Order: sequence, then C-alpha cells, then structure tokens
Amino acid sequence: MSKKINFPIKESVDRITGSLSFPIHQTSAFLMPEGEHFRYSRESNPTVEELARVMALIENTEAATCFSSGMGAISTTLLTLCKPGSTILIHKDTFARTFRFVTEYLTKWGVKVIVPELGTDAFLEQAGKADLVFLESLTNPILRVYDVEAVAKAVHENHGTLIVDETFATPINQRSSDLGADVVIHSLSKFISGHNDVIGGSAAGKKEIIDRIDSFRRTLGTTMDPNTAYLTLRGIKTLKTRIDRINGTAGLLADKLQNLEGFSNIRYPGLNDHPDREVSLRNLKGFGGVITFDIKISGDPLKAMKKLEVIAPANTLGGVNSTISHPLTMSHRSLNKTEQEALGLKNETFRLSVGLEEPEVLIEDLEKMIY
Repeated sequence: MSKKINFPIKESVDRITGSLSFPIHQTSAFLMPEGEHFRYSRESNPTVEELARVMALIENTEAATCFSSGMGAISTTLLTLCKPGSTILIHKDTFARTFRFVTEYLTKWGVKVIVPELGTDAFLEQAGKADLVFLESLTNPILRVYDVEAVAKAVHENHGTLIVDETFATPINQRSSDLGADVVIHSLSKFISGHNDVIGGSAAGKKEIIDRIDSFRRTLGTTMDPNTAYLTLRGIKTLKTRIDRINGTAGLLADKLQNLEGFSNIRYPGLNDHPDREVSLRNLKGFGGVITFDIKISGDPLKAMKKLEVIAPANTLGGVNSTISHPLTMSHRSLNKTEQEALGLKNETFRLSVGLEEPEVLIEDLEKMIY
C-alpha cells in the first residue's frame, strides 16, 4: 500500500545530541570494540547510514544503501544481481552510460542483453525472457513513460527481478516500489539533493536484496563520503517543495513552447500529445522538471547555448537553478550515430532541466537561442 511521504522532525534529529541537523562523521575508522558496527567508513558510516534510512523511508522500502555516484549505484546493483548466463532486458532510451555498461561491459562476461523497440508494449513483449529487467520510469532524454506496474507484473510472472531508475520522476511524482519494482535506483546528484553540489547514488528495496548489494558495494568501494550524505540530507528537507514548484513551472513552459516560433518536437509527459499520456496520467503524480525539444538554430549548438543569461549550459540536471544540455555532445555522446538517430536526437535537440526561476524569465532566456 502506498504511503504519503512525510519528513517528521523527530525522525531527522541526531538521537545522541538532539541536533536538528544530523552531524557529519568525518572519519575513516572507529574505535574498537565500541565501534564494532562502524568499523571503517568505506563499509559503514553513521551519516551515510542516516541518508540510507531516509531514502528507505521516502521510497517506502525495507532498506536502502548509498553510493559514490548514480552510476556506482547502477553498476554495483547490476553486478550483484546478474551472473554469466543471465539475460538482461533494457530499453535503448536510457542514460547512455547505463546503456553502454550493460551492452558493452556486461556482455563481455557472458551476460545476454535484449534491447526492444521503444515503449511499454515492446518492452512487455520481451519481459518474460529476462532474469533481470532494467528500466527508467521516465527516460533520459526523450521522456518516455514506462508502465512500471505492468512491467513488474510481467517480470515477476517469470520470477525475474525489476530494477527501476527513478531519477527523473523522483519519489514525489512516482514511487516505483509501490508499483512492484524490486530495486529503485536514484542518482542523488540530481533532484534528490537538488543543489548541483554533490555526486551520489542510492538503491532501495527489500532488505534481502539491498543487503547483498550493500555487501558488494563494500567490496567494489563505490562508497559515499559523509559530507555528501550530509548535503543530500539537507536537500531532501526541501524535496517536496522544490518538486511541486518545478512540476508547475515545467508544465507552463511545455505548453508555452508548443506555440513559440522556433521550437518544435516538444517532449514532456504532461502534454496531451505525449505517446505515453495514458500511463502518465495513471501513474505520475506530477510530470517532472525535464523538457526535451528541438530549437531552430544556425550552426554550433554550443554557441547557441552561450547566448543564455539565466539558464546554465551544463551536463547535469535536477538543481534549483535551470540547466540546459545538448545530448549529442553531452549526456549521450557515447552512443553511435545509429543509436542517437533511433532516439530522435538531432543537432538541434536540447534537454532543459527546470529550476526555481519564474517561467517568464526562462522563456525570455530560451528565445535568445533561436537562429
């Protein structure tokens, strides 16, 4: 059963001192035998464990563990749960590094990979053939919305495991654990921390699975440092407020861009012509803060982005300040030309991450890029 997300004050204080901010335990090791649980910070650290506890709380799961990056969370989780002879199902419209890790690295170790066409229906046709299924609930960068509940049902009928990257949706807009996901991944660098000042990742799910992933994390060394955990905990305190504001602004922008000269092919789950409109309305509480679109520009897209005065050209998203990226040369540059074309990525395609600025200010800034 889905629970409302809340952040009770007494849950977030330091239970030893009463400090309203959980302290940074900046140490490599702990006194023994008093520190038997916290032996060494690569294995466990109180600040990082507090963040894991909070992530499990807001994801409504039994347990969670944290990593040095979102890719650390993805690679550690996949390496824990697959083995030579396993079959992984992944869609082509994922973050390029995730796609490369699965299709190029894991295949070297005897893992079979299935990559269907875009969309839930094509994914469901193959779901029964895989031991491990990986999907982004809201995809990067073309913003397809996969029906997590339907996919989970198909995967579990085949006794498979479903991993969902929920970075774009956030637990405010969708909790994939409530829809049947076995493991929920986040790049904490994005909307969860929300200030473009940390690199981190998390995995949340049933305790038995997370314990295995956490054990392998200790071996691989994909460990989060306590200062990052502290900053992420700080960001989470404003998560609901930020996402509510960002949802509203992004919706207004997407509507406006549809009728603005020079902009075309607007991709946003809140629009009536989105290919996954029905799933979006059924599963999403909000449509997120990312909009992908094409802009009529002349020449170098990087020069077009330099015209911006408010929106920052940057290879990231999810912060309080709006950022824009060019997938072909930034987030998805590692894909080959055929793979990029299959996603509809062109030289004039840009990905906007909406921050807390006023919508009118962002529109005025974006218009500077045209021609």
